[in-house]
Amino acid sequence: MSVKKELLDKGIKFMLYALPLMFIGPSVIYNAFINKQNVWHYLVLAIGIALCFTAVYFLFKGIKTLTDALFNHDQ
Repeated sequence: MSVKKELLDKGIKFMLYALPLMFIGPSVIYNAFINKQNVWHYLVLAIGIALCFTAVYFLFKGIKTLTDALFNHDQ
């Protein structure tokens, strides 16, 4: 079974982009819920939710790219 090195590297990069976002997103959401008296509460909450959705997107894209590299789906 041949592995496409370029796709494998691309998939790993997507997974590495998602890794810090998986920690930053929930931390920002937690910070938004702690500081409810602040005027920027909803903006910080929206940014945290967007970071979490971005992490999930990069995870799925990375997993799909890795499986395409390993199993040769474009033949």
